[in-house]
Amino acid sequence: MKTVETDIVIFGGGIAGLWTLTRLRQAGYACLLLESGYLGGVQTMASQGIIHGGTKYALAGKLTGSSQAIREMPQIWRDCLAGRGEIDLSRVRLLASHQHLWSNGMLSRMAGFFAGKVMQSRISEVQGEDRPALFRDPAFHGSVYQLDEPVLDIASLIMELQRQHGDCCLQLAGPEVVEFCSENHLRLQGEDGRQLEIRSRRILLSAGAGNQTLLRRLGRDTPAMQRRPLQMVMLRGALPPLYAHCLGASANPRLTITSYPVADGTQVWYLGGEIAENGVGRDADAQIAAAQQELQALLPWVDLRGVQWATLNVDRAEPRQPDGKRPDNPYLEERDGVLVGWPTKLAFAPLLARQVEAQLRSAGIEPNLPEVVPDWPAPQRAALPWEHAQWS
Repeated sequence: MKTVETDIVIFGGGIAGLWTLTRLRQAGYACLLLESGYLGGVQTMASQGIIHGGTKYALAGKLTGSSQAIREMPQIWRDCLAGRGEIDLSRVRLLASHQHLWSNGMLSRMAGFFAGKVMQSRISEVQGEDRPALFRDPAFHGSVYQLDEPVLDIASLIMELQRQHGDCCLQLAGPEVVEFCSENHLRLQGEDGRQLEIRSRRILLSAGAGNQTLLRRLGRDTPAMQRRPLQMVMLRGALPPLYAHCLGASANPRLTITSYPVADGTQVWYLGGEIAENGVGRDADAQIAAAQQELQALLPWVDLRGVQWATLNVDRAEPRQPDGKRPDNPYLEERDGVLVGWPTKLAFAPLLARQVEAQLRSAGIEPNLPEVVPDWPAPQRAALPWEHAQWS
């Protein structure tokens, strides 16, 4: 049986694990990442790729915990995309450099105004030819704002992080093949019968919903986890590209649309917002019907004839909150050498990685071990939701 020593073992190959892996390796730490499924995980690949800066959380006209914590994230990501940030993402495809907010009524128009004032961000009303083509249609009567928050091609992001650091990502056949001999000593069982023993100075659980299973295998029931499910809607056809939130009467967007160009020249629209939250519990046909009704109400001039439809259930996993609502910040806790983390949203991955590095250094763990990458199967990239959807 081969034995390797490392500074940290990271469970989970979503954006939290991959960003932390990248940051720590660049700092000189010896790292191994273990993934039981695919790189990009579940929640990361199901995200809309939006790097939020908090404006949508300030739609009620006041700063919330989320809006204050996240407002610096777009610039951190932009620096990385430009090749001058803490990690180099200059090869990652940017789907849109900014998004739009649109409103169809006075109440949501005022919400957009207050969001801009409160966040002091680069959000401004756009008119005429500066609007996306879809909102230049004579049938549209409302307001459009430009929001300086980028949208990324998630597949491109995962592929780039895999290109940089896939050499130290190991494939697990499942969580059951991991035996925790102690908090810093684990043994892996390969499908071919091989075994690998890993002695690590720290372990990070950043596997989303998988954290719960891993904690149980460690004999722990804390930190507790909550799930906030969504039912997203996808439509594919001759659609214009769009990256926009429709403002409604509440603090959450009524509808969020991101789009993705596919090889046949069509676009996939990926729908989130209240339609996804309120659609939990509906069957797929009922959710598609609700999305069709919402699009007809908000964008009645868009021709949806001939498009295909599909849904996707997303199980967001987060640290449990007293009220069951969305956490405001990334979460990290350490006990007896095991760190447990959830970024809580895509944009927060850099902040969680910084917290992990700070935790290592505060514990006196400096990068002084030689990195040894064992001969072990590597995980592959996950597919995007529309690449395996059941279209109707």
